Amino acid sequence: MQSTFTGTAGAHRFTLLAGAATLALAMPGAAFAQDAQSDSAAPEADDNVIIVTASKREQTLQETPISVSVTSGETIERAQIRDVLDLQTVVPSLRVSQLQTSSATTFIIRGFGNGDNNFGIEPSVGVFIDGVFRSRSASALSDLNMVQRVEVLNGPQSTLFGKNASAGVISVVTKEPQYEFGGSVEAVYGNFNTVFLRGEVTGPINEQVAWSVDGTYQKRDGFGRIVNLNNAEINNRDRWSARGQLLIEPSADVKIRLIGDYGKIDEVCCQTSNVVVGPVTQLAVGGVGGQFPTDFFSNNNFLNVVPVNTNENYGFSGQLDWALGNVSLTSITAYRELRNFFNQDIDFTSADISNETRDQAVDTFTQEVRLTSDFDGPINFLLGGYYFDESISQDSSLSVGRDFRNFAAIQAAPASLLPPNPTAAQRIAVGNAVLRNAEGALGLPLGSILAGQGLTRERFAIDNTSWSIFGTVDLKWTDRLTFTVGFNYTDDKKDFVINQQALDPLAGVNLVDAFITLASSGAVRNRTQFQALPAANQQALLAAATSPATNSLLGLSALQFQTPSPSVPNSVEPGQTRDDKFTYILRAAYEVSDQINVYLSYATGFKASSINLSRDSRPLLSDYTPGPRGSTFAAPASPIINAGLATPNLTTGTRFAGPENAAVIEAGIKAQFDGIGFNLAVFDQKIEGFQSFAFTGLGFALQNAGQQSVQGFEFDSTIKPVDSLVLTFAATYLDPVFDSFPGSVLGDLSGLRVGGIPSWNVRTSATHTLDINDAGTKLVTRVDYSYESNVNINNGLPTFNRALGNTRLFDREVNLVNASTTLALENGLEVGLFARNLFNDQYILTVFDGVAQAGTVSGYPSAPRTWGGLVRYRF
Repeated sequence: MQSTFTGTAGAHRFTLLAGAATLALAMPGAAFAQDAQSDSAAPEADDNVIIVTASKREQTLQETPISVSVTSGETIERAQIRDVLDLQTVVPSLRVSQLQTSSATTFIIRGFGNGDNNFGIEPSVGVFIDGVFRSRSASALSDLNMVQRVEVLNGPQSTLFGKNASAGVISVVTKEPQYEFGGSVEAVYGNFNTVFLRGEVTGPINEQVAWSVDGTYQKRDGFGRIVNLNNAEINNRDRWSARGQLLIEPSADVKIRLIGDYGKIDEVCCQTSNVVVGPVTQLAVGGVGGQFPTDFFSNNNFLNVVPVNTNENYGFSGQLDWALGNVSLTSITAYRELRNFFNQDIDFTSADISNETRDQAVDTFTQEVRLTSDFDGPINFLLGGYYFDESISQDSSLSVGRDFRNFAAIQAAPASLLPPNPTAAQRIAVGNAVLRNAEGALGLPLGSILAGQGLTRERFAIDNTSWSIFGTVDLKWTDRLTFTVGFNYTDDKKDFVINQQALDPLAGVNLVDAFITLASSGAVRNRTQFQALPAANQQALLAAATSPATNSLLGLSALQFQTPSPSVPNSVEPGQTRDDKFTYILRAAYEVSDQINVYLSYATGFKASSINLSRDSRPLLSDYTPGPRGSTFAAPASPIINAGLATPNLTTGTRFAGPENAAVIEAGIKAQFDGIGFNLAVFDQKIEGFQSFAFTGLGFALQNAGQQSVQGFEFDSTIKPVDSLVLTFAATYLDPVFDSFPGSVLGDLSGLRVGGIPSWNVRTSATHTLDINDAGTKLVTRVDYSYESNVNINNGLPTFNRALGNTRLFDREVNLVNASTTLALENGLEVGLFARNLFNDQYILTVFDGVAQAGTVSGYPSAPRTWGGLVRYRF
């Protein structure tokens, strides 16, 4: 059984796809496209020729033997793409999701990506802005202003980039300062009271120094409202950014570029709704007077507090380019700081049950040096070194709200003690009596269970140092045939601290061990005393202690939401990872003609271990084996037990996930003719040990999948049938599968298709320029369409779907149409109109188990239609 939520724009899909398919079939060899027109400096007269630096050299897109999509600054302007989140509407191989908070963003290329909600996980997709690695997605959310182009490189790129590019790279290249004074300002106003301002100005200081300053400001009302909090807004926009640059060229051979930037986000995010309302939500949340959403796309939210999301991201970088004859030296030095804070209601109801707070800090220093040759002979090389030093800290906590005790009491009330058709008040009264009896039996203060100020408190920290050597050698065997060999050696060290406190008194009591202590009249109070008993006595006590028929305390186990765990490092767990890896690429590229290039490559990639900075961080099974129902008394000997580190109710899991190792074989063709260009890449890619990160309903499980692979192709084309019209068509087909994943939180997923990755991603656009007069006045109109085929949002939910045998999966299909038209006058003034999600397509972004509400499924709805007008002036 499946639950399908399709968009309201689905009726338009077939017409648009049919038009796109007709266009593709009409073109020789056409298939899928990215928008390929660039406003970067390109000496060629043909507008279809794009200069990119995907291979760390300036080449045309046709010459670059890599599967890369390029989006120009001009396209970003015309399509009203404001940040990396919007970029996916023009790049079919890229998916970007923002969930839970304004900074929880995941970048996915070819179906691989992770790291959105855990600062211990470095993303598999590396984001570089002006050559500087942004180690966490929360630091890569800057508005796309003064952008020359964005290059999306598909597949492992370790031989070109020094840090974690096992799935791909997003490289944002901004404009350099110019020696001629100029710039632009833009103002946008739209629905939801959207105000978007951006501007850039550049000019000379003298003949050898130029400067530029740019900035953006976004403010928008929320898409949703918090009904019970006076209709407070949620999912709003409130952010700004600024950047200053200096370009210093003391000689013809030396160029220095200095960049300083700052960005701030202060928003209320993110709205959720319920796809399924389970019995705990109806009974327990409703029983304490809580409200919750029941209409997924109503934009009605019910929370006990207005969420707080603040993010400050700032840094400085300096790049030196020095031409040394036939060899050039490039050095990029950068230091960045990220400060991220949020406070939000995690049960997503108006009941005051629990809120989460996280206060995170990331300080990063990077240094890259590379030498690039430009010899006339058959051999050229690139050789680079990369150093990375980062420290991360996180303080987090879960609160106990005023309704938590009664919320728990409703669940603790046994049916045998309730009258027929009990009211909520009767359930609360009976449940509280049960809790008081348990407190008395366990020696806990009366009224203490789930009635304190806090549920948990955590302190996490990571120190990460990494260095790598990378390079490539190109051998031009003939005028048309080039062989490339590339390598990367990376050494990565992480030292981490995990300090978790379970503050609720019930969490610190194992109910099996407590029963044994009570049944033995206090004679058995620890594991040593239990293990000293005769085997028959141990078995008899365990049988009684683990049976709900004899141990009534077991009914309280559902209320032990967060249990204690040993701090790390300790005498068993050193709190460190040490990884190193040699990766490489082998490639042959052949110039069939001046218009057609083909290539074949095999590449490997690597991403170092990631740390589980989550409340679900637990010892490995090799370090600890819990006893029945988490009993410490009956736990067999293990390193944790032998060291005296075991805590009540301790379970196993992971402290970290081991490295990812990627490999891809790829064949491609790139063609550029007068008026048409297209690129096709066919690939078979796999990642061994993919770092899977799943929400379990109360925490997060981080583990390595045995192997995940994907086969598919990427096609993009740009067609210019007449000077005034540019057409693009792009598509990606993916067939992802878990080759091996026997120990997932859903059971054995081996052989199953990977959820959340659509088979088809299509992007197509038409841009028409109408010249109104000879003075330069023109009307530019653009329409683009983004489609993702129907797909299961995930492989199931650990609580909801696993209880149903992984049935009733939820689906998503995306159909987005965007449009804009701009009148550009000869004096530099432009006025325009735009709409994104023109047909107001609605779909579920993702779903997750209701927090502490078994049977409930919550999710994040998509953004509604937005529209507005703009005024822009170029000078």
